[in-house]
Amino acid sequence: MAVTAIRPVAIKIDEETKARVKRLADARHRTPHWLMREAIIQYVEREEKREAFRQATRDAWEEYRTTGLHVSSDEADVWLSRLEQGNDTDPPQCHS
Repeated sequence: MAVTAIRPVAIKIDEETKARVKRLADARHRTPHWLMREAIIQYVEREEKREAFRQATRDAWEEYRTTGLHVSSDEADVWLSRLEQGNDTDPPQCHS
């Protein structure tokens, strides 16, 4: 596995935000550096998932526009109702 180099990056934040980070870091028995790094990592992971979901949605829409395949809301409701009742059932077949 390749070792990733860690390089310092400077960010500019106002004094109030800096104080808030310091208070929270103290409460968590962590350094402000750790807290900011963790916040950035969590933000990037969340936004990557959000972007992947957005892209999957666009891809699904384009596939629908191309093929016309779909399930009706009634078909989906029946399937979801069965799942809610604890039945492990396959989703309905798509049709045009």
